[in-house]
Amino acid sequence: MIQIDGYDYLAQILDRAYHEITLSKKEILYLLGLNRQEEISQIFSTARRLRCKHFENKIFLYGFVYFSTHCRNDCSFCLYRKSNQSLSRYRKNEAEIVETASSLAESGVHLLDLTMGEDPEFILGDARLDKLCGIIEKVKKSTDLPLMISPGVVPQRIMKEFKRLGVNWYALYQETHTPELYAKLRLYQDYEERFAAKEAAHRIGMLIEEGILTGIGDTDLDVANSLLNMENLGAEQVRVMTFVPQKQTPMGEWTPPSRMRELIIIAVMRLMFPDRLIPASLDVDGINGLKQRLDAGANVVTSIIPPQAGLAGVSNSDLDIEDGNRTVKRVTETLEELGLAPASAMEYINWVNKRQRMVKRVMGGVI
Repeated sequence: MIQIDGYDYLAQILDRAYHEITLSKKEILYLLGLNRQEEISQIFSTARRLRCKHFENKIFLYGFVYFSTHCRNDCSFCLYRKSNQSLSRYRKNEAEIVETASSLAESGVHLLDLTMGEDPEFILGDARLDKLCGIIEKVKKSTDLPLMISPGVVPQRIMKEFKRLGVNWYALYQETHTPELYAKLRLYQDYEERFAAKEAAHRIGMLIEEGILTGIGDTDLDVANSLLNMENLGAEQVRVMTFVPQKQTPMGEWTPPSRMRELIIIAVMRLMFPDRLIPASLDVDGINGLKQRLDAGANVVTSIIPPQAGLAGVSNSDLDIEDGNRTVKRVTETLEELGLAPASAMEYINWVNKRQRMVKRVMGGVI
């Protein structure tokens, strides 16, 4: 254990974090490198205290509507990469999307995450974009919930149309902020263009979700640089997911990493972003992995999917879906075991509205 002027270094870092003093890169790297259970437990405890400080015991719940598994990209890590010919794909129609969104809204989610691969049928050409905008408009009218959209890189004029239709969040994951590693993951996709799209969305007043993968050859330095990039971006929601190797992909034989790395990164995210949203995704380990992610400081449960809707997940395409373990009811039972509870719809809406006002001020009020 490092000692500085007679004080325990870890205790000093955690005290600074609890008082919301910005952590240095050196401190972030130190935290990421810890491996003793006692030390890791201290990080998790401080992360939970910070979550409670800003959110009490309330957790937000996100419904997940992955409405197209077609994609024009060929990412080396993704099951839905364009060249994977072994996959049975789907593309939901408008009625199916609205019906699923309405079912999720009725079940008690706080936000609907409209996700797709970069499907040319929805994003290439004005007529196809009009079709996507029509879907968004009907989902908004049917549910009146905050919306997140994950359409890949789109022009700012399209983002403005999304915002006009009531979309609050633009989700676009860099996966890593090390360009050399990015090039091995997101084949033939421009690093700067992808990052600039998030900055453009921010400028028009949309909230940003940024995310990374861990277990894809990333080092502690790579992760620290990603966290600092997220900080500079000002992302309102930051996430990390453990890479799950997918058959029929270039990384299909990759050795799965320990989940502890993801948990430590979640906790460090909470120390760096005490008042932001940090997801615990059901898409990696299902309901069985939820407690650990919440114990590490997450305050959003994502990838809630209704059974019998014919929807897939991303990391694990069918994990816990048809047996009902990715429903609001099942998630709420787990929250109660931890002394946590779903927030109210109004609490989430108030948080979103407050952050959007902050974005507007930061961007100079010109949106």
